[in-house]
Amino acid sequence: MDLKSKIEKNKFIVGIIGLGYVGLPLALEFALKKIKVIGFDTDVKKSDFINIKKSSYIKHIDSDKIKKTVNSGCLFATNDFSKLKEVDVILICVPTPLNINREPDLTYVFNSADIISKYLRKGQLISLESTTYPGTTDEDLLKIFEKTGLKVGKDYFLVFSPEREDPNNPVYSTATIPKVVGGITAECTKLAAKVYEKVINKVIPVSSAKVAEATKLLENIYRSVNIALVNELKMVFDKMGIDIWEVIDAASTKPFGFTPFYPGPGLGGHCIPIDPFYLSWKAREYEITTKFIELAGEINTYMPHYVVERIMHYMNINNTCLKGAKILILGLSYKKDIEDLRESPSLKLIELLEKEGARIDYNDEFTKEIPETRKYKFKKKSVPLTAKNISKYDLVVLATDHSYYDYEFIAKHAKMIVDTRNAFKNIKHKKLYKA
Repeated sequence: MDLKSKIEKNKFIVGIIGLGYVGLPLALEFALKKIKVIGFDTDVKKSDFINIKKSSYIKHIDSDKIKKTVNSGCLFATNDFSKLKEVDVILICVPTPLNINREPDLTYVFNSADIISKYLRKGQLISLESTTYPGTTDEDLLKIFEKTGLKVGKDYFLVFSPEREDPNNPVYSTATIPKVVGGITAECTKLAAKVYEKVINKVIPVSSAKVAEATKLLENIYRSVNIALVNELKMVFDKMGIDIWEVIDAASTKPFGFTPFYPGPGLGGHCIPIDPFYLSWKAREYEITTKFIELAGEINTYMPHYVVERIMHYMNINNTCLKGAKILILGLSYKKDIEDLRESPSLKLIELLEKEGARIDYNDEFTKEIPETRKYKFKKKSVPLTAKNISKYDLVVLATDHSYYDYEFIAKHAKMIVDTRNAFKNIKHKKLYKA
């Protein structure tokens, strides 16, 4: 049976490489539709969670869905990549970070491609979902797969389909977010669209993999530039004694021509702080300088430093020294109501404040203990938010506005507050400041 027939009859098997914030939700969508999925990850703990514990290691993903799909035989996880021979569709959902020089690090993508090439057979379709620069699919991956002697568009099929996952979004889920697909050949695109249509409500085919790659970059560059704009305006308006959040609320009443973006202590997550630099790096190959991207990156990267500067200012006007001060950071994750710490500005704030000699604790019910990351090795545990605990700190800094925070309770017991998210906007406190 050829791949097209397998797809039409729901007889195809999906292999997903990378079972993180993108791969696991996608695996569940297929498995819940009774399409067999084999998940591949080098982290054995993830396989144990899925196969043995039948539960989720990502808080916002329902463990009942994992239990249901594992029990039905539709979901299985492994670190045995030789099982790639058994699957018909391979989705690559691995990280694409930046190196220390802020250049693309495609190690995970290329390692995945090398492994796939060992087991690649006729009739398989490969889709790269990891965000990258235009040309990765049809320049870099294609070269790796061509070494097998198989012909793309005939023997196997290759596409790029950017992930658009937004963890714990209450409105949009994996199935309801439209999926862009661009292949090396028209047949590649057509087959991949048929695969995704099994689980995604709307699929948008585009003319090439490069267009699909560029689409994802445009989405995140648009957000990065606009967030940088309001971050810069926050600093300007602060000097003028103007509340940026009030300005944004007022501007949002215009029914056309304005989309609200909000400032914060810095950018977080795996997309906005990283993806724009993939295009700026690739653009240098064409002797083009991406000025907007670079400037936005500078502004957004500076924001944690700005917050620390404002903290120092507010403590000075209250005759308190930052060195030796006890500070409680509220919220560790990069966005509210999830446990995702990727590129979180809260971690940078801790680093900067400790360099100034402050003693830092944090509270985040989603992250009871800070795990070791590529950048940070903090040994800290979340402090309970009791009245006694809050009152012992010289300063409380709201970095992530989790919904579970009782802001009136916090304000009642805190000596001084610096709010980076406008979460205390309706609460009175004699030493409440914004940054």
